[in-house]
Amino acid sequence: MKALDKYLQTVRINKAKKFIRKDDTVLDVGSVDGVMFERWRGFIKQGFGIDPILSQEIKTDLYTLIPGYFPDVCPQNITYDAITMLAVLEHIPTGVQNQLAENCYKLLNKKGRVIITVPSPQVDTILSLLLKLKLVEGMSLEEHYGFKPEHTEEIFSPQYFTLIHKSTFQFGLNNFFVFERKD
Repeated sequence: MKALDKYLQTVRINKAKKFIRKDDTVLDVGSVDGVMFERWRGFIKQGFGIDPILSQEIKTDLYTLIPGYFPDVCPQNITYDAITMLAVLEHIPTGVQNQLAENCYKLLNKKGRVIITVPSPQVDTILSLLLKLKLVEGMSLEEHYGFKPEHTEEIFSPQYFTLIHKSTFQFGLNNFFVFERKD
């Protein structure tokens, strides 16, 4: 990862932590290498990460990273206090998004939260340039399809969730959503 990639990742992780409660069990969709869990060591109880780019399961005393796709490879009989999707939603195909809220709802404990960051569509143009200049890497832009951040609220419908926080950051180029499970 390049320095700019790490900076962007750090900003997202710091934003999300504000909505994680002490001793939460967290599921991170798109966990990559588990750096978020390491930064939250001593704060969260346990972490589980899912990422399709992992080649094998990684297990530590704090977290387990599992190769595959959400929710197919989620550990059985475990529920979570929070599910994070940081810069992930724009990679999830439209046809799969319909089940996303329901899957999250089923996996969350009472008052559990879904914490999401999603870039604004104009970010793709900026990232393309940064990739050409070799200032970032691994953005998987080929998976982006012009996801509109306002669709996030439609996906996480009022049937399952209450929107408790919505904001933008990085000059409006990124969007931040926190939904809480309705019980």
